Amino acid sequence: MSAWGWALILIGGALLLALAGYALMLWRRVWRLQREQAAALAERRERLGNDLQILAGSLLDGQLPLIEGAIRIKVLLDNYDTALSLNPNCTVFHLLYEATAHVPTHTDWKALEKTERRRHEKHFNELELQHKASARTAARWLLDEGLRH
Repeated sequence: MSAWGWALILIGGALLLALAGYALMLWRRVWRLQREQAAALAERRERLGNDLQILAGSLLDGQLPLIEGAIRIKVLLDNYDTALSLNPNCTVFHLLYEATAHVPTHTDWKALEKTERRRHEKHFNELELQHKASARTAARWLLDEGLRH
């Protein structure tokens, strides 16, 4: 083999090593990003789990109105774990959420006429009377079993 042949082989080998090194650097970056994403997801899940425990406990202690608590729990459950949210023990949270989804919130609530607000409040009271026991049972289940996984 001539000197040019050896030179081309050496250049090709060096180029191959350089490309392999670059590929390794890129893969390390991908692996680092994957670890960071997994850590961020674990942190988010832990934060949501803690928030759910606080809300469920507050609902049980009577520190949080039933309707508001059920709505907040349902939304957090959807973000925390879809399978847990769809668990039959959590059905009451979905039911109360859907029963109140049409009610205006925040500034829209304040803008309602008093008669309209009273009509919604009456509906809230009826829902609370009808579902208080099952909502409390669901909150207790979340604390005792649902969030322990």
